[in-house]
Amino acid sequence: MFLRCIALRAALCGFLCCFLCGFLCGCSNPVDRAAKQRIFSPEDPPKPVTAAGEALEAKSLAERPAVARRVLHMAAAEVAERMGPHRYTASVAWEWLLAAADEEPPRRVHLQESVELSVGPGGMSGNFFVKLKNSNNLGIEVLRVGGQVYARSTYGRYGAGQFRHRRRDRGMAEKVRAEAFGALKDYDVLFRRRFQLLPQGTAMHQGRLAWKYAVTLSAAPTATKPPSVLPPLLEAKTGPDATTKRRRHFFALRKPHALQGTLYVDAQKAVVLKAHLDGRLVVPQSQGASVVLHVVLNSSMLDVGQGSVIAAPKDALPDEDKPDGIAAALKRFGLR
Repeated sequence: MFLRCIALRAALCGFLCCFLCGFLCGCSNPVDRAAKQRIFSPEDPPKPVTAAGEALEAKSLAERPAVARRVLHMAAAEVAERMGPHRYTASVAWEWLLAAADEEPPRRVHLQESVELSVGPGGMSGNFFVKLKNSNNLGIEVLRVGGQVYARSTYGRYGAGQFRHRRRDRGMAEKVRAEAFGALKDYDVLFRRRFQLLPQGTAMHQGRLAWKYAVTLSAAPTATKPPSVLPPLLEAKTGPDATTKRRRHFFALRKPHALQGTLYVDAQKAVVLKAHLDGRLVVPQSQGASVVLHVVLNSSMLDVGQGSVIAAPKDALPDEDKPDGIAAALKRFGLR
């Protein structure tokens, strides 16, 4: 028994010596050293923070289409890092004109959308409040304070209700913020990236120096879209529904017909401070009919550098484990 214990101890010591030798030898391997340096190195800053540190020349957007698209497509998180506290408002007016081939009068469909975004100190991680609504009585309000998210519907049975704490909607607030600030990017994509910028000198907006550009429709896209690396979409056996067909038909056959407007780009931060765009798209239909879409965008950035007081709602409802509508339906059929 004594000899067996001695042999076991000797084997254990030999294993430890081999392990330590291998570890020390591995440290001398340049591949292992590089791997350990990557593992134990500080985490890289978020992409919006890195992008905000990039210097962009606001005065050369007309000569550099890639930089112009970089400014037009700038995300809300990066803008918060560049500009600090601010307010952003935007309105989009949509008008569809459905002209038939016969002598019938054309149909007109209108929709008005509005956006309000208040950003507090702290950059992309700071507090913010977003309000989206349209003329069809649809809207949402989202509030992020101290990393906690609250939301409510702008319109309800009795008007705007109470905010509800949204603990499980991870990324919801950031998505709504990006959607609220993405009107200019969406407009550019809608018009097939055919913005042509003409320099108009400098101007002032809210006490900030800006480069002013006139916007017209270019003869061809100023930048090619990179090829998609995603696999093709899966289709249902019966094919897409009628709404999907109409949407695909619109995006495939839309033709920019006219565009005019102005942009004010901050001379120091290269952020669009003010925009006015008025454009028309034409979508040909069968039997000589056509659809004309008239889109007007107005946006403005206000109170740059002035911290907005964004506080959590005092009467917010707690997050619910079981939605009321589903619970009521289950209760109606005797299920709990």
